[in-house]
Amino acid sequence: MHLKNSKIIVIKIGSSLLVDENKKIRKKWLSSFAKDLKKLNSKKKKIIIVSSGAIALGCKKMNYNKTNLRLDESQAIASVGQIELMNLFSQTFSKFKLNISQVLLTLEDTEERRRSINAKRTFENLFRLNYIPVVNENDTIATSEIKYGDNDRLASRVAQITNADTLILLSDVDGLFTKNPKIFEDAKLIKRVNNLNKDIQNINIKGMTKLGSGGMNTKIEAAKICSLAGCDMIIANGLYLNPINQIEKNNNCTFFKSKISKLHARKKWIISSISPKGELIIDEGAKRALLSGKSLLAAGIKKVYGKFSKGAHIKILDFKKKEFARGLSSFSSEEINKIMGCHSNEIQKILGYISKSEVVHKDDMVEI
Repeated sequence: MHLKNSKIIVIKIGSSLLVDENKKIRKKWLSSFAKDLKKLNSKKKKIIIVSSGAIALGCKKMNYNKTNLRLDESQAIASVGQIELMNLFSQTFSKFKLNISQVLLTLEDTEERRRSINAKRTFENLFRLNYIPVVNENDTIATSEIKYGDNDRLASRVAQITNADTLILLSDVDGLFTKNPKIFEDAKLIKRVNNLNKDIQNINIKGMTKLGSGGMNTKIEAAKICSLAGCDMIIANGLYLNPINQIEKNNNCTFFKSKISKLHARKKWIISSISPKGELIIDEGAKRALLSGKSLLAAGIKKVYGKFSKGAHIKILDFKKKEFARGLSSFSSEEINKIMGCHSNEIQKILGYISKSEVVHKDDMVEI
C-alpha cells in the first residue's frame, strides 16, 4: 500500500538480515528478498539497496569474533567483507536476472554538494541502464560509521540526493514501539508517525543483535532527514521471508509521513543555500526554454559573472539582468566561459573531455 505510488525506493538492510547469530549466511532470505525486488522492478520502480554486512561477512570469512575489534582491525576486515558481500548479492540476484552494481559512499560524499551531485548522476545512469545500485558505507575509511553505526543515516542521505519517494529500513523489529518490545510485553507498535514530536524523538530502543551496530536512535535521525527531504520512510521487520511483500500485504510496520513534498524540499534546499557564487546571463530563447521546464544549455548563455566551481549555487538572469531562477552548475565558471554560446555537441571538442550537455539541469534549478 505504501509503495504503490513510489517511483524511487531506497531499501536499507542490516547485518543481522544477511548473517545469523551462528555466522551463517541467510541465503534463503536473500533469495526471497531478490524475488521481491524482481516484482518491484517489473513495475518499473527504481531501486537502491543500502547494505550493511561487510564487517560481519569479513569476520565470517576470517573466522574473527566481531566483538571487541580495534578500529583498524574493523577497517581491514571490512575490505575482505566487501568482496564477500558483493559476490553474495551478484550470485543471488543473477538467478532472478537482476543486474547490480556497487557504489561505495561515505556520509561526506552525500553532504558535500559537488560530490553529491556526481553521485546523483551516477545513480541516474545506473537506473537508465536497468542496474540496481548496492550502496555500501566505505568502511575502510569511514571511521564514524564503524564506530557509531550510521548506515541508517547514510540510507536517508542516499534517499535525499536521489529524490527517492520512500526509504525502507529493514531491521530485526517490526517498527517503532512505545517501549522496547524485547523487554516490555506491553510495548505497542506505532503504525504511523505524521510528526516527529519530542515524545517520538526521545524513544530509544537499542539494537539487541551483536551483528548490527545501530539502534532505533539512528533510525529516528534518518526519519528526520527524510521528513525534510519530502521522502516517506518505513521501519519494518526484515527477518521474514519476502520482507517487501510482507510490508505491502500486512502493513505491519511504522510509516513516517514526510512533512513536505519532494519538490518543495528541493526548492527550499536550493533557495536557502548560502549566497550564490556566480551569475549567468542568458538570452530570451533560453529563458523561454527554462520556463517551460527545460534544462539550461551552453548555447543560451551570453555572459558569466563570478568565479565558481562545479556544483556551485548560482543565479540565472535574463537578458535584462533580472534574476528569475537559481540552480546548481554542472560546470565551473572557467568551463562555461569556454563553451557559452556553443552547441552541446561541441563541448567535448572545446574542453577536451566528455562532460554533461546541461550547464544547469532542470532538476537542479528553481524558478524564483
